Amino acid sequence: MDLGLKGQTALVLASSKGLGKATAMKLAEEGANVMISSRNETDLQKTALEIREKTGANVAYKTCNIMDNEQIVELVHETGNKFKTIDILVNNAGGPPAGNFDDFSDKDWVNAFELTLLSVIRTIRAVLPFMRKQQSGRIVNIASSSFKQPLENLTLSNTFRTGIMGLAKSLSQELAKDNILINTVGPGRIATDRLKELDSKIAKMKEVALEDIVAQSEAAIPLGRYGTPEEFANVLVFLCSGANTYVTGQAILVDGGLVKAM
Repeated sequence: MDLGLKGQTALVLASSKGLGKATAMKLAEEGANVMISSRNETDLQKTALEIREKTGANVAYKTCNIMDNEQIVELVHETGNKFKTIDILVNNAGGPPAGNFDDFSDKDWVNAFELTLLSVIRTIRAVLPFMRKQQSGRIVNIASSSFKQPLENLTLSNTFRTGIMGLAKSLSQELAKDNILINTVGPGRIATDRLKELDSKIAKMKEVALEDIVAQSEAAIPLGRYGTPEEFANVLVFLCSGANTYVTGQAILVDGGLVKAM
């Protein structure tokens, strides 16, 4: 299948590693121009070089703290100026701290809102003029399987990841007239540094070995293992592509069958 991504321009946030990096790599493999971004310039340089060497794609990078609206606007404008337009936006962010309701202050809640939900709102707002001008665009938000089933000890994430799904559903109605499709993808237990960090915290809290937590988690997944970032990226890139012409407003899980909700 031709995904129609050759010559398209994609902006991928939080893409120096993990799910964002895997997505940027897959988009580049399909011939897209890619702008990657994170807060760490050293990581970005390394990732941009790796993607270029593996794919031969046109890859640029820019540092951006997605909790700073001015930096988001600068990132979007630089992407548009360099590649002349923006066809694809992949929203992504590191998750807020783990913990239960009583663990967090007002400041914690505000920070989690700005990181997890407001960053998505701000980036979409900045990108829309490019997509509306060309009457075409694809937006995919990386959230969490918690929009279907809350995750233990992740109260902040459970709250704001669900908000991303609600935002995308609303925008799918508003943006359809401009041929802009927007969807949300929820990773289940995908083998990233973030998952290792969460597993380690659970192991410490329960006073058991990390290996035991991983084994228990994998046993609960019908496919019997954690997913890979590449498997996740395959689904996301389809939604970003020209092959997707009729899927919008959806919240899709990539979880190996873990979540049993309809």
